[in-house]
This record gives sequence, C-alpha cells and structure tokens, in this order.
Amino acid sequence: MFLSIGVCHPLVIKMEYKWGLKSWWIWLAAGLVFSAISLIVPNDLLSIIIGGFAFCCFWGIGEMFMQEKRVLRGWFPENPARHEYYEKRRHILS
Repeated sequence: MFLSIGVCHPLVIKMEYKWGLKSWWIWLAAGLVFSAISLIVPNDLLSIIIGGFAFCCFWGIGEMFMQEKRVLRGWFPENPARHEYYEKRRHILS
C-alpha cells in the first residue's frame, strides 16, 4: 500500500500540472479496471494488493481536486501555459 501511495501522489501532482482537472477520469478508469481485476484474480493476497491499488486510484480523484486548490494557494507551482485558467479560478473563488 505504501508503494502505491508513493506512486500515486507524485502522479497526481504531475497530471494536475500538465492537464489540470481534465485528467480526473483517468484515475476513475484505472480504479475501475483495477477493481475488476481484483475481483477476477483467484489469489487472495494478490487480489487484496490490486484492490488496494484500485483504492489509491479512486483516492487520486479527490487528490486531483485538492491539488488544484494547493496550486491556487501557491503551495505548488502552476503550469505557466495554464496561467489564465488559474487566474479565472482565483477570481471565482475570491
């Protein structure tokens, strides 16, 4: 589980930086795929590990939205190519 968390969190940061919130559906699709695989795998231990990774993918959806808030607060760098988007979001939130 720690390995999957360690992989997913940096991916959330990089995906938000490159594509913004538009990429949340990738986490949903990955979570659904890994959930289905965990139900099919006959080995219980492997099924639990894959299910844990599916949970991390679903958790990544929420983290994607939280990451945008962190960027808007200035805690993480914003993508200069998407500066206008961030300015609109800051204006809406203030």
